[in-house]
Amino acid sequence: MEDSLIFLDAGFLAKLSKYFGNGKYIQFDIIKFSKNLAKKQNLFIKHIFYATAPPFQDTFPTKEERNRKLNYDKFKVRLSKISNLTFLEGRVQRLKLLDGQFNYSQKGVDTVLTMALSSSPGDFKEIKKYILVACDTDFSPVAEMLKSKGIEVILYSYYEKKRDNNFSRSHHLIDSCSKYIKLTKQDFDNSPLLKEDIKDEK
Repeated sequence: MEDSLIFLDAGFLAKLSKYFGNGKYIQFDIIKFSKNLAKKQNLFIKHIFYATAPPFQDTFPTKEERNRKLNYDKFKVRLSKISNLTFLEGRVQRLKLLDGQFNYSQKGVDTVLTMALSSSPGDFKEIKKYILVACDTDFSPVAEMLKSKGIEVILYSYYEKKRDNNFSRSHHLIDSCSKYIKLTKQDFDNSPLLKEDIKDEK
Protein backbone atom coordinates (compact mmCIF):
# COMPACT_ATOMS: atom_id res chain seq x y z
CA MET A 1 0.00 0.00 0.00
CA GLU A 2 1.07 3.58 -0.68
CA ASP A 3 2.18 6.01 2.04
CA SER A 4 0.13 9.10 2.87
CA LEU A 5 0.04 12.09 5.22
CA ILE A 6 -2.98 12.90 7.38
CA PHE A 7 -3.96 16.35 8.67
CA LEU A 8 -6.45 16.51 11.55
CA ASP A 9 -8.48 19.51 12.71
CA ALA A 10 -9.04 18.59 16.37
CA GLY A 11 -11.74 21.21 16.92
CA PHE A 12 -13.85 19.78 14.12
CA LEU A 13 -13.33 16.23 15.38
CA ALA A 14 -14.34 17.21 18.91
CA LYS A 15 -17.51 18.87 17.65
CA LEU A 16 -18.39 15.87 15.49
CA SER A 17 -17.70 13.32 18.24
CA LYS A 18 -20.03 15.27 20.56
CA TYR A 19 -22.68 15.33 17.83
CA PHE A 20 -22.42 11.58 17.26
CA GLY A 21 -22.33 11.03 21.03
CA ASN A 22 -25.64 12.89 21.53
CA GLY A 23 -24.03 15.64 23.58
CA LYS A 24 -21.22 13.54 25.10
CA TYR A 25 -17.74 13.41 23.57
CA ILE A 26 -16.76 10.04 22.15
CA GLN A 27 -13.34 9.10 23.48
CA PHE A 28 -11.24 7.81 20.59
CA ASP A 29 -7.62 7.02 19.84
CA ILE A 30 -6.16 9.49 17.34
CA ILE A 31 -3.56 7.08 16.00
CA LYS A 32 -6.04 4.23 15.46
CA PHE A 33 -8.50 6.69 13.96
CA SER A 34 -5.91 7.98 11.47
CA LYS A 35 -4.74 4.50 10.48
CA ASN A 36 -8.32 3.29 9.99
CA LEU A 37 -9.19 6.22 7.70
CA ALA A 38 -6.07 5.59 5.65
CA LYS A 39 -6.73 1.86 5.47
CA LYS A 40 -10.15 2.57 3.91
CA GLN A 41 -8.23 4.16 1.02
CA ASN A 42 -5.65 1.34 0.90
CA LEU A 43 -3.01 3.67 2.32
CA PHE A 44 -0.45 3.66 5.11
CA ILE A 45 0.12 6.68 7.35
CA LYS A 46 3.63 8.11 7.04
CA HIS A 47 3.03 11.13 9.28
CA ILE A 48 0.20 12.69 11.29
CA PHE A 49 -0.34 16.43 11.71
CA TYR A 50 -2.66 17.18 14.63
CA ALA A 51 -3.85 20.78 15.05
CA THR A 52 -5.58 21.93 18.20
CA ALA A 53 -5.60 24.75 20.79
CA PRO A 54 -4.96 24.69 24.54
CA PRO A 55 -7.93 25.45 26.82
CA PHE A 56 -8.51 29.05 27.80
CA GLN A 57 -6.70 30.30 30.92
CA ASP A 58 -7.79 33.49 32.63
CA THR A 59 -5.22 35.78 34.26
CA PHE A 60 -6.29 34.17 37.52
CA PRO A 61 -7.44 30.71 36.40
CA THR A 62 -10.32 28.97 38.11
CA LYS A 63 -9.88 25.45 39.46
CA GLU A 64 -11.76 24.11 36.45
CA GLU A 65 -9.50 26.02 34.05
CA ARG A 66 -6.38 24.72 35.82
CA ASN A 67 -7.65 21.14 35.65
CA ARG A 68 -8.45 21.45 31.95
CA LYS A 69 -4.98 22.79 31.27
CA LEU A 70 -3.38 20.00 33.32
CA ASN A 71 -5.26 17.33 31.37
CA TYR A 72 -4.39 19.05 28.10
CA ASP A 73 -0.69 19.17 28.98
CA LYS A 74 -0.70 15.44 29.80
CA PHE A 75 -2.44 14.74 26.49
CA LYS A 76 0.09 16.87 24.62
CA VAL A 77 3.03 15.10 26.26
CA ARG A 78 1.59 11.69 25.34
CA LEU A 79 1.12 12.64 21.68
CA SER A 80 4.49 14.40 21.49
CA LYS A 81 6.20 11.09 22.26
CA ILE A 82 4.93 9.66 18.97
CA SER A 83 7.75 9.99 16.45
CA ASN A 84 5.59 10.29 13.34
CA LEU A 85 3.21 12.92 14.77
CA THR A 86 3.54 16.70 14.69
CA PHE A 87 1.51 18.54 17.34
CA LEU A 88 0.35 21.95 16.07
CA GLU A 89 -1.18 24.61 18.30
CA GLY A 90 -3.35 27.66 17.85
CA ARG A 91 -5.04 29.51 20.70
CA VAL A 92 -8.47 29.98 22.27
CA GLN A 93 -10.20 33.36 22.30
CA ARG A 94 -12.86 34.26 24.89
CA LEU A 95 -15.48 36.89 24.08
CA LYS A 96 -18.07 38.18 26.53
CA LEU A 97 -21.62 38.19 25.13
CA LEU A 98 -24.36 40.74 25.81
CA ASP A 99 -26.08 38.39 28.23
CA GLY A 100 -22.93 38.10 30.33
CA GLN A 101 -22.06 34.62 29.08
CA PHE A 102 -18.80 33.83 27.32
CA ASN A 103 -18.13 32.46 23.87
CA TYR A 104 -14.94 30.46 23.28
CA SER A 105 -13.48 29.92 19.82
CA GLN A 106 -10.26 28.50 18.43
CA LYS A 107 -8.00 30.91 16.58
CA GLY A 108 -5.01 30.11 14.40
CA VAL A 109 -5.67 26.36 14.20
CA ASP A 110 -6.65 26.51 10.52
CA THR A 111 -3.57 28.66 9.89
CA VAL A 112 -1.04 26.23 11.40
CA LEU A 113 -2.71 23.31 9.63
CA THR A 114 -2.66 25.18 6.32
CA MET A 115 1.04 25.94 6.83
CA ALA A 116 1.71 22.24 7.40
CA LEU A 117 -0.22 21.34 4.26
CA SER A 118 1.66 23.94 2.24
CA SER A 119 5.15 22.92 3.38
CA SER A 120 4.64 19.15 3.17
CA PRO A 121 5.31 18.80 -0.60
CA GLY A 122 8.84 19.99 0.12
CA ASP A 123 9.29 17.99 3.33
CA PHE A 124 7.74 14.75 2.00
CA LYS A 125 8.56 14.82 -1.70
CA GLU A 126 7.72 11.15 -2.21
CA ILE A 127 4.16 11.40 -0.77
CA LYS A 128 1.44 12.07 -3.34
CA LYS A 129 -1.69 11.38 -1.27
CA TYR A 130 -2.87 13.61 1.59
CA ILE A 131 -5.83 12.94 3.88
CA LEU A 132 -7.51 16.06 5.28
CA VAL A 133 -9.96 15.71 8.17
CA ALA A 134 -11.70 19.07 8.42
CA CYS A 135 -14.76 21.03 7.34
CA ASP A 136 -13.71 24.67 7.00
CA THR A 137 -13.70 26.20 3.53
CA ASP A 138 -10.52 28.08 4.53
CA PHE A 139 -8.70 24.91 3.43
CA SER A 140 -10.02 25.19 -0.13
CA PRO A 141 -7.14 27.31 -1.56
CA VAL A 142 -4.41 25.04 -0.19
CA ALA A 143 -6.29 21.94 -1.38
CA GLU A 144 -6.45 23.38 -4.88
CA MET A 145 -2.77 24.32 -4.74
CA LEU A 146 -1.81 20.78 -3.72
CA LYS A 147 -3.86 19.29 -6.54
CA SER A 148 -2.03 21.55 -8.98
CA LYS A 149 1.20 19.93 -7.76
CA GLY A 150 -0.11 16.46 -8.56
CA ILE A 151 -1.11 15.58 -5.00
CA GLU A 152 -4.40 13.79 -4.36
CA VAL A 153 -6.27 15.43 -1.47
CA ILE A 154 -8.74 13.04 0.17
CA LEU A 155 -11.25 14.84 2.36
CA TYR A 156 -12.90 13.15 5.33
CA SER A 157 -15.60 15.44 6.65
CA TYR A 158 -19.27 15.66 7.59
CA TYR A 159 -21.86 17.81 5.87
CA GLU A 160 -25.63 18.02 6.18
CA LYS A 161 -28.04 19.87 3.92
CA LYS A 162 -30.19 21.11 6.80
CA ARG A 163 -29.96 24.86 7.32
CA ASP A 164 -28.74 26.29 10.64
CA ASN A 165 -27.03 22.99 11.38
CA ASN A 166 -23.49 22.95 12.79
CA PHE A 167 -22.43 20.90 9.77
CA SER A 168 -24.36 22.68 7.01
CA ARG A 169 -21.30 24.19 5.35
CA SER A 170 -20.51 25.42 1.88
CA HIS A 171 -19.78 22.70 -0.66
CA HIS A 172 -16.65 24.56 -1.77
CA LEU A 173 -14.16 22.47 0.24
CA ILE A 174 -15.58 19.24 -1.19
CA ASP A 175 -15.24 20.65 -4.71
CA SER A 176 -11.63 21.71 -3.99
CA CYS A 177 -10.51 18.23 -2.93
CA SER A 178 -9.91 15.15 -5.06
CA LYS A 179 -12.31 12.90 -3.15
CA TYR A 180 -14.84 13.28 -0.33
CA ILE A 181 -15.77 10.59 2.22
CA LYS A 182 -18.41 11.27 4.86
CA LEU A 183 -17.32 10.47 8.40
CA THR A 184 -19.61 8.26 10.49
CA LYS A 185 -20.03 7.40 14.15
CA GLN A 186 -18.55 4.02 13.32
CA ASP A 187 -15.24 5.68 12.43
CA PHE A 188 -14.99 6.87 16.05
CA ASP A 189 -16.32 3.63 17.57
CA ASN A 190 -13.76 1.62 15.60
CA SER A 191 -10.93 3.56 17.25
CA PRO A 192 -11.60 3.19 20.99
CA LEU A 193 -9.31 4.84 23.52
CA LEU A 194 -8.36 2.05 25.93
CA LYS A 195 -7.31 2.60 29.54
CA GLU A 196 -3.90 1.09 28.92
CA ASP A 197 -3.37 3.65 26.15
CA ILE A 198 -3.53 6.52 28.64
CA LYS A 199 -2.01 4.90 31.74
CA ASP A 200 0.98 7.24 31.55
CA GLU A 201 -1.31 10.25 32.04
CA LYS A 202 -2.27 9.25 35.59
